[in-house]
Amino acid sequence: MTAAAEEPVQNGHEATEEELAAEVEGVSLSASQKKKAKKKAAAARKAAGAGGEAGGGAEESGAAQAEQAAAQQENGDDEGDDEGDEVGEGPEGAAKKKKKKSKKKKGGSRASNGAANGAAVGPQSQTDPPTIPVKQLFTRGIFPEGEWQSYKDDQRWRETSAEKREVERLEFDMINEVRQAAEVHRQVRKYIRTIAKPGILMADLCEKLEDAVRQLIDARGLEAGIAFPTGCSLNWVAAHWTPNSGDKTVLQYDDVMKLDFGTHINGRICDSAFTVAFNPRYDPLLAAVKDATNTGVREAGVDVRVCDVGAAIQEVMESYEVELDGKTYQVKSIRNLNGHSIGPYRIHGGKSVPIVKGGEATKMEEGEFFAIETFGSTGKGYVREDLEVSHYAKNFDVGHVPLRLPRAKQLLATIDRNFGTLAFCRRYLDRLGEEKYLMALKNLCDAGIVDPYPPLCDTKGCYTAQFEHTFYLHPTRKEVLSRGEDY
Repeated sequence: MTAAAEEPVQNGHEATEEELAAEVEGVSLSASQKKKAKKKAAAARKAAGAGGEAGGGAEESGAAQAEQAAAQQENGDDEGDDEGDEVGEGPEGAAKKKKKKSKKKKGGSRASNGAANGAAVGPQSQTDPPTIPVKQLFTRGIFPEGEWQSYKDDQRWRETSAEKREVERLEFDMINEVRQAAEVHRQVRKYIRTIAKPGILMADLCEKLEDAVRQLIDARGLEAGIAFPTGCSLNWVAAHWTPNSGDKTVLQYDDVMKLDFGTHINGRICDSAFTVAFNPRYDPLLAAVKDATNTGVREAGVDVRVCDVGAAIQEVMESYEVELDGKTYQVKSIRNLNGHSIGPYRIHGGKSVPIVKGGEATKMEEGEFFAIETFGSTGKGYVREDLEVSHYAKNFDVGHVPLRLPRAKQLLATIDRNFGTLAFCRRYLDRLGEEKYLMALKNLCDAGIVDPYPPLCDTKGCYTAQFEHTFYLHPTRKEVLSRGEDY
């Protein structure tokens, strides 16, 4: 029994009924319990006074309020008693009970607020380096939209058409998958910019990029993963170069590197590329290509002829100049490289988008995905196949072709199981444990089942740059899915 419980009058105030009862039972009340008891007693006195003025009905109401307050106090005391059983009794025990009780209330408030606001459960921000699958950051399963752009004036009616809006609503599930792939692309390239520094081994750079994609997209074979090998072409090599196993190429300060990689969900591909250069003397080259790509995206739309897009791209690209080593070069569009449409599990969907004037008059159509990619060069503006092949893809239209080599049949089964018609590289086969497969791979290429894609090179000693975006032609507007804060 504590000294505080020995006197009927405590700290200069009249003892309440609860305090007197506690004294009889030999139980000490905590400060919070005393405070609640005072409030209950005051409420009871007020109710009794009101009952004297208003009659029996009000008296009964006051009694009911007093009983409700007593019930609440009793519930609070029960919680305190439960905690007291764990920490012991006395002043120190009462203090601990108060502390634990306040923590419990605070936590409960956060939980209830979260439930009321529909807050997502789980991590809400990405780690550094990124390791959390994007679908865990967006637990409602709705991923960020890209940049919306209106069509040209003769197609503006689509935005107010109820029919077109309804068609667009029905496409949500499909486009949401591409948005997830695009969000993975944005987060991975943000991470890669932090590690793509002079001195890094190109093979290490590609492995880290691809591992990040696999983690963030939660790779599941052909359901989700990498859409094609990471292109990291340097300088005069414009496209389709990635290091094979054993390659010791190192990124240098004066290099111009094109990073081109893709992600996919259920075959819906997000294809996007950007250029990394550390020496500021290449800034005009990068600015020219970025401006040309944005121009191509802006000019594209439903019923737009691809040749008109190419003409607009070339006009912007070749308005730039870059000075290197005291000599001024006009930035040229590489005339035999193109953008392209994208189909399910098919990176080149059948339509090409030139980046110079004079191309085909094929029209873009509603419901199509396109990748507008532009290449600028300080060389001839024309590429040829050169260097060792690293990129391959199974021919999308090939039927059954009889094979005589058992090793070729085995390799084809591996390709079908892991890549289907998506592009792959020799490093991917090494990762799957394939060994001594070059002869079998050559046999598949000779039979026309697999197509090789050698590196594409301009004049040795020149510099090339690339930027690329994927967009979708919605029934109402176009959405630049791969747009981010960086480009």
